[in-house]
Amino acid sequence: MHGLLAVCTAPARAADVEIHYAPAENIERVDVGLLRSAHTKIDMAAYSLTDWPVIDALIDAHRRGVVVRIVLDPSQQHALDRLREITGNIRMKAPGPYMHLKSYAIDGRILRSGSANLSASGLKQQDKDLVILRESAAAHAFEARFEQM
Repeated sequence: MHGLLAVCTAPARAADVEIHYAPAENIERVDVGLLRSAHTKIDMAAYSLTDWPVIDALIDAHRRGVVVRIVLDPSQQHALDRLREITGNIRMKAPGPYMHLKSYAIDGRILRSGSANLSASGLKQQDKDLVILRESAAAHAFEARFEQM
């Protein structure tokens, strides 16, 4: 069983795709690393945004001159006090269907998506996945949807 666990905790990769699974892996670290890699722009759509290390990485990106834009679902709790420094770039989605995305695009070249909410439990304790596509077409498709929201 120990050997099987080692296989299951490694991210699956296929060409420019990575898949990570919590709780076998602390995927908070993956998100923080991705956000720290941004050079020009982060567009994020989050059903729930409460994870402090992720928020700190967003604020750090903003301080480095990265344009950070966020759309949140108005029905959920968010760490808005901690996000205060970048609240000018945060919007609540207009009424309609739940905005249940947990996705962001970085620099028009990387798309992060999956079932993992941007919360401590979603990134470290629940059975969730995080999918990374290092493909500009995927990032641009998300950015087009982001603009509609």
